[in-house]
Amino acid sequence: MLTTTLSDFRKNIKKYLDSVTGNFETLIINRGKDTGVVIISLEEYNSLTATQHELSSKANEKRLDAAITKLNSGSSFEKGLIEE
Repeated sequence: MLTTTLSDFRKNIKKYLDSVTGNFETLIINRGKDTGVVIISLEEYNSLTATQHELSSKANEKRLDAAITKLNSGSSFEKGLIEE
């Protein structure tokens, strides 16, 4: 995780954005006492929103928990894809 000030971010915007997108860094820009902005890559944002969607309902959460339990207990199996 990177942290910087707004003025330093302005001076080095390319460097910071390259770190965020290239190294999957999270950037926090401090804007004063208890305020700030977080910058993450689009890929990280998409991952977070997909996770939030998957956990947004109890039914999805139970299905995922059951799948994890099955995987951890060794009672799962691998299935190949059908190629056309």
